Amino acid sequence: MRKYWYRRILIMIVTFIITVGGGYYLTEYQQYQLKAEVNANTSSENMVIPGGMPIGIYLETEGVMVLGTDSITAEDGMDYEPAANLVKAGDYIVALNEQTIDDKTELIEAVNRLGDEDAILRVRRDDQYMNIRMKPVKQNARESKLGIWVRDNAQGLGTITFLNTDSRFGALGHGIHDTDTNELLEIHNGTVYETSIRDIKKGEDGTPGGMEGIIVYNNYNVLGSITKNTDCGIFGTIDRIDALFADQTPIETAVKDEIEEGPAVMRCAVEGTVENYEIRITKIDKNAEEVNKGIVIEVTDKRLLEITGGIVQGMSGSPIIQNGKLIGAVTHVFVHDSTKGYGIFIEDMLENIK
Repeated sequence: MRKYWYRRILIMIVTFIITVGGGYYLTEYQQYQLKAEVNANTSSENMVIPGGMPIGIYLETEGVMVLGTDSITAEDGMDYEPAANLVKAGDYIVALNEQTIDDKTELIEAVNRLGDEDAILRVRRDDQYMNIRMKPVKQNARESKLGIWVRDNAQGLGTITFLNTDSRFGALGHGIHDTDTNELLEIHNGTVYETSIRDIKKGEDGTPGGMEGIIVYNNYNVLGSITKNTDCGIFGTIDRIDALFADQTPIETAVKDEIEEGPAVMRCAVEGTVENYEIRITKIDKNAEEVNKGIVIEVTDKRLLEITGGIVQGMSGSPIIQNGKLIGAVTHVFVHDSTKGYGIFIEDMLENIK
């Protein structure tokens, strides 16, 4: 009887150990599986298709951007400046007398319809909207003016940097600024177009070169849309992926701590197709004053130097790859040395598509 009692106690102890221990190991295994899934998801999020292809860019602002004011000679022969000290460079005129203004043509037509009526401009300055009243100057019976220089769009050529799994892209690595005010353009919408390189002006000391492309702004050549213009580049969605990305092999992106001084490559299409060209990373500044100047690079590829002289306008956004990972994009060229330039960390560009 005593023997059976000991046996029962022993069975209870073994059962307890198996239950507790098995539960512990089951919990450990589930945590391991969860970590594996998280790691897999993180890896997927960090995979992108590198670019290097040229794209045509067309940006439209919300309303029209004020560049400055000027005096106007009226029909009485006197000079007037109706907008002086009322609007300033960087303002956006979004409406006139409650009529929405989308471009310069609409603004000119709306002013000419005023007659002797005052103009009440709806203006956005920074994040605030205000109404500004002024008296247009009549130049003749059919034409009036406000004495305001404006711009309503921007277009140009750049290079696409990457495409992620959600068809979101990043390009340029720097923002598009107005050439007169140097203000970052606040866009209403934008479009990406197909383009091809027609000619390359070789860069020389003191004179940056440039890529000249052929861009036909029609619906047939539309590749996608632009939704953001930031200091880190332009961002949006590509609809016709196959038309832009001949090679859709994804690669991993690198964080800043993985980047090192030394050899790397940049991808661009100066010879008609996307090729890798040798460069050298000479400096890494994780705390650079300007977000798009964290990497300093030097072109070492003899073939690229022969074709372009180094970095030229239009290359902005060219992917920089090191150790098989996308680490950043070319952003600027040194004015007095076209073989050298700046780049942005890909980590900073990716922040804009989260």
